[in-house]
Amino acid sequence: MVMVLAVALVTAVQGSTGMAQAEADRPGAERQLLFYNHAYGVLDRETADAIEHSAYLRDFANFQVRTTTGADGVTWTGRYLMGRETYLELFGVGDLPGQDGSFGSAGMGVSTERAGDLATVTERLREQGVAEPVEFRQTRDFGDGVPVPWFDAVFTTTEYDAFGAWGMEYLPEYFADPRSNTEPAGHPGDVGRERYLSDGYRDRLMRDVTSVRLAVTARDLAATVPLLRAGGFVVRPVAGGGVLAKGGGTTIRFDAVAREHVGLRQVEMSLNRPVGHQHEERIGRSTLVVGPGVRAVWTFGDAT
Repeated sequence: MVMVLAVALVTAVQGSTGMAQAEADRPGAERQLLFYNHAYGVLDRETADAIEHSAYLRDFANFQVRTTTGADGVTWTGRYLMGRETYLELFGVGDLPGQDGSFGSAGMGVSTERAGDLATVTERLREQGVAEPVEFRQTRDFGDGVPVPWFDAVFTTTEYDAFGAWGMEYLPEYFADPRSNTEPAGHPGDVGRERYLSDGYRDRLMRDVTSVRLAVTARDLAATVPLLRAGGFVVRPVAGGGVLAKGGGTTIRFDAVAREHVGLRQVEMSLNRPVGHQHEERIGRSTLVVGPGVRAVWTFGDAT
């Protein structure tokens, strides 16, 4: 669920599930608070249209094309691959307003599993030197003109080049609305990703996003690292000025690049069952390689 960052800020593997839950259950400062929820990327129009009309993706994943109305009536139409706990959101050039709709723009949401953890993340950001974290409440309109509180979010800054990350926590009002089609709480304070997403993934091959690689500017990377650290990700530098962030069963790689080379680069996914052979599907200017085994890799080109 893209935030449509410019507008929003102005107006204010199968085993990964157990790993994430174990980290969420840790006591005190050792407990991970934020987990990869979803990422989005703005692709060239040819690739976006090919994704939207791909028959293969409809068999591969719980795939949908959906228009969503958020806070202040802002709408966006995305192409979604939904997993058990995680998902991917894809756009074409111009599908989002302003700079968010430009070629190579991208974003990522990392969310809490327990109610109240976002407040702890916000306090940790202040402790890291983010003097004024930007807090925002997203709503969703299901079509009757009455916005329903959806999730609270926190950003480290209102300034960005082409990539923005936010911490988020789903709200009780959203889970309580029958139109949300969410699941009952698994434990007190459950605001987790698995509860939010449907079980539609069970009938498809894709299970979850396990790794994401993004090319971002140095400024956008500097604004993202404090959020990841506040959420409990282990963040380490890599050659070339990028970082590798791990936690909760998901690996996130950021490459520091010039503005003209930014964009979503690669997504790895776990599968619900092993496949015995490798299948390569060309979708626009991207390539999805499925198998062999329980892994799929989707590669996107340089956004130049």
